[in-house]
Amino acid sequence: MYETVLLPTDGSEVAAGAVEHAIDAASRHDATVHVLYVVDESVANAAPGLAMGEINEKLEDEGERAIADLEETISEAGLDTEAAIRVGTPDEEILKYMDDVGVDLVTMGTTGKRIVERERVGSVTDALVRKATVPVLAVPRT
Repeated sequence: MYETVLLPTDGSEVAAGAVEHAIDAASRHDATVHVLYVVDESVANAAPGLAMGEINEKLEDEGERAIADLEETISEAGLDTEAAIRVGTPDEEILKYMDDVGVDLVTMGTTGKRIVERERVGSVTDALVRKATVPVLAVPRT
């Protein structure tokens, strides 16, 4: 049923909480877990006084750390993993990635770093639930 499970992350605790569900789904279907971090262009553009390249570099470093931690956890579960970093608008880049690799299931946190304190579905998760052509498992903060 699922050959490719996508685990988008922004490095937040809520996003990391979705990894158990991604591992469970991938284990049941012998699927590969793809970990994706999107450097949000709007964050880089909103920091006056700092060079956009410098901000993107810091955000990419953050993404590499987040991905490395998740890849290690997924590999320890005995699953194959792929990882990527993209730059752009998170929901748009996630949707493009889904098309590019043929994702069968998305497993993600309900909120990300920017709104982790709010008790509502995050805008990226909401957009994916509405626009994705595959199931999206939205994992709440626990």
